[in-house]
Amino acid sequence: MDMDLKDLMEFAQTTARSVGAEILSPWFYLQFGLILAAAGIAYAAEAGIRNRVDMTCLAIRWPLPLRHFARVMVSSASTAVFTLLVIISRVVMYHATWPSRSYLLMVAAKLGLAWLAIRLVTSVLRNAFIVQMVSVAAWFVAALSIIGELDTTVDLLDSYAIVLGGLRLTPLLLIKAGALLIIALWLTNIASNFAESRINSTTDLTPSVQVLLVKIIRIGLLAVAIVIALGAVGIDLSALAVFSGAVGVGIGIGLQKIVANFISGIILLADKSVKPGDLVTIGDNTGRISAMKTRYISVAAGDGREFLVPNEDLVTQKVVNWTYTDKNTLVKITFSTNYDADPRLVCKLAIETAAAHPRAQKGKPPNCILTEFAEAGMKFSLTLWLADPDGMDNVRSDVMLALWDAFKREGIRVPYPVREIRVRGGALPVETTVEVPN
Repeated sequence: MDMDLKDLMEFAQTTARSVGAEILSPWFYLQFGLILAAAGIAYAAEAGIRNRVDMTCLAIRWPLPLRHFARVMVSSASTAVFTLLVIISRVVMYHATWPSRSYLLMVAAKLGLAWLAIRLVTSVLRNAFIVQMVSVAAWFVAALSIIGELDTTVDLLDSYAIVLGGLRLTPLLLIKAGALLIIALWLTNIASNFAESRINSTTDLTPSVQVLLVKIIRIGLLAVAIVIALGAVGIDLSALAVFSGAVGVGIGIGLQKIVANFISGIILLADKSVKPGDLVTIGDNTGRISAMKTRYISVAAGDGREFLVPNEDLVTQKVVNWTYTDKNTLVKITFSTNYDADPRLVCKLAIETAAAHPRAQKGKPPNCILTEFAEAGMKFSLTLWLADPDGMDNVRSDVMLALWDAFKREGIRVPYPVREIRVRGGALPVETTVEVPN
């Protein structure tokens, strides 16, 4: 450790002497002034370029790679103008004086070109945070390489280590592992999205099997990516066995619900009890399953709300699946009439009214039965079949409104509660208020 600290101090002293010698030179201030002037001009030119250049009209007929390059250059207009001006200044000073007197301009030009190249490469990424993180990290690596300090920095990061069993952890190892993991996960995401699109386009697979295959592929690719990334930086996976006990205890104690929901999701996809597109009732909530995730399913209620139900609840609780084996749905309507009506006529009118609805199935005709002679009137039950449970409440309402019109037309009355009070041998007690004059 003392030797490492000594090397670090020598490196800092050498760097300080080089920087001090460069700053004392009058050419340094000339180069610095040119860089500041180029930055100011580039900043002013960026607004004008973005306002005057319309990429939609300019590059509409260009090839896709050239159109992509032009779009990146316009979005990074200030960097492109700055780099161009610095390169011109460098060329002029290189031919007008000694090359060493324009070294700072050369470094600035290379840094600008490196940033443009990084922006061009990272423009294929969609996540803004990942783009920013990768761009900054890659630019720092490029900057260290340009000024010739990359090898020294690498050796310095590799000189400090923590040994855990047979595993030697250094800052350099962690940086490499993180970079490779990001690249591996990005490639994994691309591959899994491609596989998902191909699986979802296959009509021979049911929706639940499609979701199950997508989840298995994602998990498998993720595991392979992690193993490859860790193996590429020289981490022996057997050295991580010391952590397996702690991870197992953590899963057993703190991640019970997460693991339970994950396993429940696999069970639901395997037994096909529910699948995307099914109409389900869970508790008081009814809606269609719009998505099945690793931890939960999303049930769209149809009114803008979505219920996120944990997978474990679907396995352990009662779930009504309206479309499990058959989408045909029986709609039941109960109503009453007074005793003046002919029950046979009432049943006939109800059947005709239900059969006239456009969504009523022709192969399964409606049926109406008399269920009870109640105190207030006769009770009937009307049933009709629909080909799909969607909008069955609307169908029930339409049939009841049409039935009301039919009853009005035939003079059939719907009973309502009536109470008759008879008073014998006296009068009802009435409270009276006597006003006392002031």
